Amino acid sequence: MNFTKEVEQMACVAKGPKHGPAPIPQEGAWTKAKEIKDISGLTHGVGWCAPQQGACKLTLNVKEGIIQEALVETIGCSGMTHSAAMAAEILPGKTLLEALNTDLVCDAINTAMRELFLQIVYGRTQTAFSEGGLPIGAGLEDLKQLRSITGTMYSTAAKGVRYLEMAEGYVTNLALDDENKVIGYEFVNLGKMMEFVNKTPEAELEKMSVKDFVKKFQKSYGRFADAAKVINPRKA
Repeated sequence: MNFTKEVEQMACVAKGPKHGPAPIPQEGAWTKAKEIKDISGLTHGVGWCAPQQGACKLTLNVKEGIIQEALVETIGCSGMTHSAAMAAEILPGKTLLEALNTDLVCDAINTAMRELFLQIVYGRTQTAFSEGGLPIGAGLEDLKQLRSITGTMYSTAAKGVRYLEMAEGYVTNLALDDENKVIGYEFVNLGKMMEFVNKTPEAELEKMSVKDFVKKFQKSYGRFADAAKVINPRKA
């Protein structure tokens, strides 16, 4: 280590009280984090790209400074899905500091990583007061049938609103009252549909008509049964 001449000639002054790092809440304990390995927690947050054409919701489960689990969800430009695929391979096994300084392919994912880094190292995780934190695999608990929940709504001043995709599933019909206001909707749970397809023998599937098959996974929300009029949001 090199010193300037001015510093070399200075007299030594003893340091006073040693102020260590302030304790942060982590997985049900108060931790004085001095190194990356002192950091643990599960949290999620959102990042966005510079032109704001897309966003990423990133979930990380960190144990002793190392990312053990990552969930990458994107919305926006179509290329983000490929970026997310690469980022999901890159992140697990890296320390938080490595991940912060790694090119995660998409600007939105990089921004999400930055925001999560700040949350985690400051003790602002979802598991700050959960003793022992959450097990690896907890990141999937936000998903229903391993599909992201993406609300998709469209509306115009001239024709009003169209619900297209809700948390429950793909919207097939909107229920309107006698004033043409939305009072409910009918939807198909695509996640449950694909689960059924994956576990049902092909011969049994072939016996079902398309209409009966879809109806098996169709449900309604709100006052759908009281509708004065039902419309298909993608056609009417």
